[in-house]
Amino acid sequence: MTDASHYVSLLTVLVLAVFVGFEVISKVPTTLHTPLMSATNAIHGIVLAGAIVIVAQLFGAGANSTLLTVLAILAVTLGAINVFGGFAVTERMLQMFRRKEGGK
Repeated sequence: MTDASHYVSLLTVLVLAVFVGFEVISKVPTTLHTPLMSATNAIHGIVLAGAIVIVAQLFGAGANSTLLTVLAILAVTLGAINVFGGFAVTERMLQMFRRKEGGK
C-alpha cells in the first residue's frame, strides 16, 4: 500500500465516522441527551488517556517531524477541551433538575 493510498483510506474512514456520528447523534431524543453525554465523556476520557500515551511514545522515540508533533499535541488539547467541556455542560444540565435550597 502506497503512502497516498494509505492517507486516502484514513481520510475515508474519518469522513465516514463524522457522517455516521452526525446521523446517530441527530436522532437522539432530548430526554436521553444528558445520560448519553455523560457516557460519551467517560469513553472520550479513555481515548484521551490513550492519546497521551501515544504522544509520550512519539517523544520517547525521538520523532523529529514537526507536523506530527503539532498534530499530536493539538489532538490531545482538543480532546481535553472536549472532555472537560462536556462534563461542565452535563453538570449544568443536571443542575436544572436539582431542587433549590429554601424553595418550595
